[in-house]
Amino acid sequence: MSRRLRPFGRLGAILGPDASAARQALVSLVLNSSTSFVAGTVLGSIAGTFERMPGLLVLVPAAIGLRGNIFSSVGTRLSTAIHTGTFRFSSRRDTVLGQNVAASISLTLGLSLVLALVAKGIAVALGIEHSIPIGDLAVISITGGLLASVPVLGATLGMAGGAVRFGWDLDNVSAPIVSTLGDVLTLPALWLATGLVGLHLVTPALAVAATVAALLALVLSLRSPLDELRRISRESLPVLATACAVSAMAGITVEKRFGSFARYPALLVLLPAFLSSAGALGGILSSRLGSKLHLGLVPPTALPSREARRDIGLVAGLAVPVFAFNAVGAHYVALLFNQASPGIGRMLAVTALGGVFAIAFVLFVAYYGTVAAFRLGVDPDTYGIPLVTSSVDFAGAFALVLSIVALGVGAR
Repeated sequence: MSRRLRPFGRLGAILGPDASAARQALVSLVLNSSTSFVAGTVLGSIAGTFERMPGLLVLVPAAIGLRGNIFSSVGTRLSTAIHTGTFRFSSRRDTVLGQNVAASISLTLGLSLVLALVAKGIAVALGIEHSIPIGDLAVISITGGLLASVPVLGATLGMAGGAVRFGWDLDNVSAPIVSTLGDVLTLPALWLATGLVGLHLVTPALAVAATVAALLALVLSLRSPLDELRRISRESLPVLATACAVSAMAGITVEKRFGSFARYPALLVLLPAFLSSAGALGGILSSRLGSKLHLGLVPPTALPSREARRDIGLVAGLAVPVFAFNAVGAHYVALLFNQASPGIGRMLAVTALGGVFAIAFVLFVAYYGTVAAFRLGVDPDTYGIPLVTSSVDFAGAFALVLSIVALGVGAR
């Protein structure tokens, strides 16, 4: 083993033979968790906004997830293009890069509108009283989503450039870093967008303009003469719309147990990191499997092959230090900002119990979702990550709440 890799030898032995992949993924996952604590702190600091605007909390997990779903899929498709030798940097709209950029913008606008409709429908159906009007939700979702998406798109393109120049494996770094940026940028962007609501004449005009722009962008991409742009849009729309609905249920899950989170704000700090880490781990597995399915290195079989089991073991091994880091980090970040915590031991217990359920769910969905997409003849790079991250938003929130209840954390 080279001197460069010797410090990671023990980690490589635990996580599998691909020590380089473990190192790249672990660095990006730690960065993901660290910056997600910022999102958790922001979440706690704007609790008054959620009280003032009932129904907005339903939008938050889905809006964060939508950023990750769209741009992690872009990163995965670009990674596959790099592996297969079809990628090149160009400003032309008809290149792989140009069509992916156009698709990401149109999907951001169109699905932000869908998300507003879904969030409003769920809020009404589940009896959230005095939920904010659909026009206000559309303004917040579309303008906030666009504001957060610009730097995320820039980062995705930057990572693709780094992968070409420095030999990074985009499958190992794209999902965690995009999830990180989605966590950190979406909450402040949505909060800034709330400043556009409640303005006489201005807000209704913005709602109409944003809705028209979203619908127009979506229609143009679905009917585009560019084959890749049209295919990405048509394949992405149903799975991302479904993902929005599933992720929105995570907001309801948290809202129903908001008392526990309010008593111990450290749990609010933990929430984005927990969900983001679970989704990023699933994104890594889905992304690696998608590239290997395209290259013929992994067969799409009901029982995972040896190569697939190697990737599953890598991701499962990474989950242990990452979830432990989340618990410890959330505890001390909360203390730093004078927010209550149930204690480091109970934080570790909650994260461990919830993490076991979450990672088991993630591994199952990531493998079988990616394989099913490939066998059905659709692009697993487009379907795999959204399927994993949206389902883990709901399942992860449910697992975390269940572990809080089971361990009596926050009970009065």
